[in-house]
Amino acid sequence: MFTIDTLILIAGSLLLLGIASNKFSARMGVPVLVVFLAIGMLAGSEGIGGIEFEDYTLAHGFATTALCLILFNGGIGTPYSAFRSAWKPASMLATVGVVVTAAITGVAASWILGLSWMQGLLLGSIVGSTDASVVFSVLRGGGVHIRPRLANTLEVESGSNDPMAIFLTVGLIEVLTQQTPFGFGLVVLFLNQAVVGTAMGLAVGWAGAWVLQHIRLEAAGLYPVMATALGLFSFGMAAELGGSGFLAVYLTGVVIGNRRPVFHRGILLFHDALAWMCQILMFTALGILSFPSRLMEVAVPALLIASVLIFIARPVAVFLCGIPFRFSVRELTFLSWVGLKGAVPITLATFPMLAGLPAASVIFDTVFFVVLVSALVQGWTLPAVAKTLRLEVPANQPPPVTLEISSLQTVDGDIVDYYIEEGARAAGCMIKDLALPEGVVIALIVREEQTVLPQGRSMLQPGDHVVVVLRPSIRSAVDRVFAPRRSQPEQLPTELEFPLRGSIRVADLEQFYDLRLSDNGEMTLEELVRSKLHEDHIQIGAALQIDQIVLHLREISTDGTIQYVGMSILPQPEVESESSLPVDR
Repeated sequence: MFTIDTLILIAGSLLLLGIASNKFSARMGVPVLVVFLAIGMLAGSEGIGGIEFEDYTLAHGFATTALCLILFNGGIGTPYSAFRSAWKPASMLATVGVVVTAAITGVAASWILGLSWMQGLLLGSIVGSTDASVVFSVLRGGGVHIRPRLANTLEVESGSNDPMAIFLTVGLIEVLTQQTPFGFGLVVLFLNQAVVGTAMGLAVGWAGAWVLQHIRLEAAGLYPVMATALGLFSFGMAAELGGSGFLAVYLTGVVIGNRRPVFHRGILLFHDALAWMCQILMFTALGILSFPSRLMEVAVPALLIASVLIFIARPVAVFLCGIPFRFSVRELTFLSWVGLKGAVPITLATFPMLAGLPAASVIFDTVFFVVLVSALVQGWTLPAVAKTLRLEVPANQPPPVTLEISSLQTVDGDIVDYYIEEGARAAGCMIKDLALPEGVVIALIVREEQTVLPQGRSMLQPGDHVVVVLRPSIRSAVDRVFAPRRSQPEQLPTELEFPLRGSIRVADLEQFYDLRLSDNGEMTLEELVRSKLHEDHIQIGAALQIDQIVLHLREISTDGTIQYVGMSILPQPEVESESSLPVDR
């Protein structure tokens, strides 16, 4: 038995090896999962480390806790926009897709391994889901940059498909151990997993976000700890009520992350570090749990099962679920290839061991081998597949410096780093000509390795990082200013007013916001208003409507100069031609 001092030394050594191997993984393109598992296998009883560990109960508990924290981190980093664009196909893949994958793989496994069809379906259910920890790692930090809708679908699917895999696994184990009858009992189990998990996740998320926004803690470090506690509470309560703790903790993270709690950036950084620590220790511990000699005994049948899973079961499930949502064949092919397996199947493979099923050892070793094959074959080739299918998009350049707002109170402000691409609208423009809304401040320009203090005459160049301080409510307008010309920026919100300087040129306004206001682009916004409104109407509160655009006079100096004009977009054109409010006769 190890002393606590030895355990601390082993944990520290494994973390250092994990960090070093992650650097190697990034350079060589090897999936980080494989490297961590390999380190664990080398440290195990049949490796050079000689660590003897075969406690499946402890491994299950540790892996479950680590997955809980990894899913919470994935949730707080998932914006609502990802759900809006991908929840329909992702939910189909997370439910029907898992069932189809499990059924096809299970039938093949029962034939290849000589298992009963129920035992084969159990193995298929264990490897049926896409692993969130691996998908988050590959898409967010693995150098694979794909179309947003594809990435969102994969992330939402991987974060929400564990309940179905767990339901199938637990349900089939209960059927095999004669604790639950096959049929209606399984339906009730699934509904409990999905409904209770969803309800608990959303409830704790909304309540927790409100508390984090309004509570006043004395130390900044307590906010990430409190967020972690909310995630653990959500998981535990859902599990106690018979629901899916994994689904609950993921949804709690999504709600909290999008509600922008106090010390938001600190919470994100804390959980990013915590998720990496969990991944290193979890995959390494699962590697120690394995026995390479036993893996070699199942190598041939496991390769056959992995081939069925990768080349038949997953593609069939994806094409059946994805075709109704107008994915192209190339996109469906890529979705089929990203059926990455990871810690969830290995953790679920401990369930039959804990239940004492006759074929538990064979199932565990086969699942472990299948996960290794999936990570190597699919994970290693993912960048090449994305490039071959022409689904890659340009990667956002990482900012060379960062600024942040550190406050223990809710602050209506964001710091955003914009990268100026070659075809960006702002490239080649001086700051004073950017037509930025009032209240937006360019705090810093970083050019190569130099910092440039911004002035009105500063010229933005391709390759610059522009650090902007703004209010979240006008983010969409500022995004337009710095967006590439080839992109289709998000539609400007209607009925939301953007304050603009009266000295802005009409041509600049039209260029950055895709508007059409006047044939004379050289006039200023003030001159445009004066050309359309009678002099008697030049007063604070007066409004001018031009097609779908309404300009409100918000500030006039003592000498009569129009200082600020509020611009808003109407939902639909209310008039056919230029008019003014009030009408100027």
